[in-house]
Formats: sequence, structure tokens, C-alpha cells
Amino acid sequence: MTHFDTVQKMKAAICAVFIGKDEVVEQMLTALLAGGHVLIEDVPGVGKTTLASLMAAVMECSFGRIQFTPDTLPGDIEGISVYNMKSGDFDYKAGVVMNQILLADEINRTSPKTQASLLEAMAEGQVTVDGVIRPLPRPFMVIATQNPIEFLGTYPLPEAQLDRFMLRLTIGYPERADEVRMADLFLTGKGVAAVGPVCRAADVLAVQAEVDQVIVQEKILEYIADMVRLTREEERFVLGASPRATLALVKAAQASAYLAERDFVKPDDVKKVAPLVLAHRLVLTPSAKLQKTDTASVLKSLIVKTPVPTV
Repeated sequence: MTHFDTVQKMKAAICAVFIGKDEVVEQMLTALLAGGHVLIEDVPGVGKTTLASLMAAVMECSFGRIQFTPDTLPGDIEGISVYNMKSGDFDYKAGVVMNQILLADEINRTSPKTQASLLEAMAEGQVTVDGVIRPLPRPFMVIATQNPIEFLGTYPLPEAQLDRFMLRLTIGYPERADEVRMADLFLTGKGVAAVGPVCRAADVLAVQAEVDQVIVQEKILEYIADMVRLTREEERFVLGASPRATLALVKAAQASAYLAERDFVKPDDVKKVAPLVLAHRLVLTPSAKLQKTDTASVLKSLIVKTPVPTV
């Protein structure tokens, strides 16, 4: 774990500005180190954009932001080919996706066709424009946001797209003391603009390579498979977790173990990230919804029910 100090520096730099949300910052770093994407579902004004900007700033990565609206087109994201009258060829004009950190703000406010234009980028790290495959810069991470309160004029993300997000997070309101400190930083101008890079993109790629080497024993893989299978057998779910969820849970558990300065995964790592990885992939039955059943509580009971292996 020769690059672990890089992660510590990143976390310290972000937490110095993003006050009182160390756990959320750690969850974001978990997704980054695991090579995954994040959906932040929370009310306006709690710092979703700030957190995404900080993630890019501390590792000197390019940052792109797009505010989704009903008239946003796939070309705005993927880019388009423009005819060059001098050369007689079509030149590629890059879209916002050609950034290492992409903030898709209010992703549920755009049409399904535009939402779907992110699928290839999130799953394969590339985009296809006019038949030409264009690789995306690395590391590449999509941080999407949506407001869970306001539904007028929105297009709910389909299950296929939700499944592309490794984690779903909430930030929540800060504690009183943290909010006072936040206001003080605001008055002194010590915000995102004051944060400088503590590492480079190459350092992040090196950390991701180390995370890939974190040991996952056969018993842990079986534990994860059993947990996922219980979601498929649960009668209150019409849709259980997918095989992609299994792989995401493995990668997130590796990143969690790395952040705990371990080179092997424990069952506690799986338990820690399972609610973040699985909850948004599960769909309640109509009868369960009528009974006001909570997805999180059902999932929690399944996690407790899964036999824990001895490692």
C-alpha cells in the first residue's frame, strides 16, 4: 500500500472545506478507488456540487459540469462531428463527457434518450460518435445528482441506468457547530477555489491498481453471492440485485478494506458498503409499497440474515 498516503491527503484536503461530512467523503473515495460512479440523492443546497468540485480539485483532474434540462441533447454530453469547410472533413467537437470528473446535475430532469447517452461512458469508459469509438480520460467518474423531493417535470432513472451507479449516497444537513464553521469559512473565502491539488491523476490510477490487489477470499465471495441471492428471493422485492451488483459489491469492499489500511477484505467491509451498493438496485412490489415498506429496512434485515463466514 505504497500510495495510501495519497488517499489520506485527498481526504484531509476535502474535509478541510466540506465540513462535518467525513463519512460521506470516505464513501466518495470508496467509489473513486473502486473505479465506480456515484448517484447523490438529496435536497438542494447541501453541497453536492461542492463535493464533486473538490474531488476534481484535490487530484488535479479535469472537471465538467452539465445542468440537465428537458432540452439537453445527447450531443451535449458525447460531443458532435462538425463539418470543416476548409479540410472537407468532419471534426470532432468534444462533449462534456471528455472530462475526468463529470457532474451530471439533476440527471432526472432530462429525457430518457439523453440519460441513456451516459450508459456507454459509465460502463465501458468510451463514447461512440458517428461510428467512431473515443476513449475517455482516466480516471473517469460520473457524479450524478437528483432531488428526491420534487418530481414535477422529471424522468425517473430506469433500473438499467441505476444499475450503472456503484453507490447511491445522501449528504444530509450539517450539525449546528459544523454549519457555523462552514459559514465562517465562507466569510473568509476559504472555499473550493482555495483548495489546491495534493496529487495527480497518475497517482489516483496507481492507488486504483493497488486496490485491485486487495485479497478477496473465496469465503467472502460466497458471502457476497449469498447476500445478493437473498435480495432475489425476497418476496417484497419484485427486482433483486443483478450480477453487476455482485461485482460492484466486491470492488467497493476492496476499496473499503484499502481505506482501512488492510490488504484483505473482511465481512465488515462488505456490511459497510452493502447498503450503498444494493439499495438503489432493488424494487419493492406494489403491495409492499402500499404497506409503506422501506427498502433500506428490508435490505438491512437481509444483510443481518446472511451467514457471516469466519475469515
